[in-house]
Amino acid sequence: MELYKLNERVYYSAYEDVRDRPSIGYIKGDNYSIAIDAGHSKEHLDEFYDALRKHNLPLPSLTVITHWHWDHSFAMHAINGLSVADKRTDEYLRDFISRRSPEYDNDFLNLDPSIALEYANDKQICVVPADIVYEKELTLNPGGIEVRLFEAVSPHTDDSTLILLPKEKVLFFGDALSGVFPTWIADEELKAQFIKTIEDLDVDICIGGHWDIFTKESLLKELKEN
Repeated sequence: MELYKLNERVYYSAYEDVRDRPSIGYIKGDNYSIAIDAGHSKEHLDEFYDALRKHNLPLPSLTVITHWHWDHSFAMHAINGLSVADKRTDEYLRDFISRRSPEYDNDFLNLDPSIALEYANDKQICVVPADIVYEKELTLNPGGIEVRLFEAVSPHTDDSTLILLPKEKVLFFGDALSGVFPTWIADEELKAQFIKTIEDLDVDICIGGHWDIFTKESLLKELKEN
């Protein structure tokens, strides 16, 4: 797995389409570090941690979840430290846990070929709730950098968390620019609200789960033209 360095504080991993593995972000604080999303499975997360070790970066003490979808959250059971999620994200995870049965898990594995591939060879599905739950917004101060989490309306899911680094003018947005799985059709009103959120933010770089990094201008162009 490739790990890219944006600056001395901010890194992000490569994403992979085949197994629908999103980019995982990393914020290096003076006192502790923060990951953005946990990954699709323990194997995905382990590759990310190996990449951190190769760059002599400490494992994160906190992992912030951008939304509940499996490719971003189903490795939470294997993270170093604690997880942080929006209340609605935690409710979705708990609902998935409550519904589990062999039949339900089989239906999940057949939702998309990427899921079946990630969990091939009888790899176990393990889903856990968040350790720390926030509502509306939460500011973290890992040392030398401010990290602001806040709920946002998006066309992808109704539990989107955006992560803003105000001084660095960097935004992690998860999958918030997409439409709804599996059709990927975006509600135009929700998309308009997300566009307004981005327009109002003082950011230069925007990092999502399944894309190359955007400038603010290129992200807005993508949203308005597609």
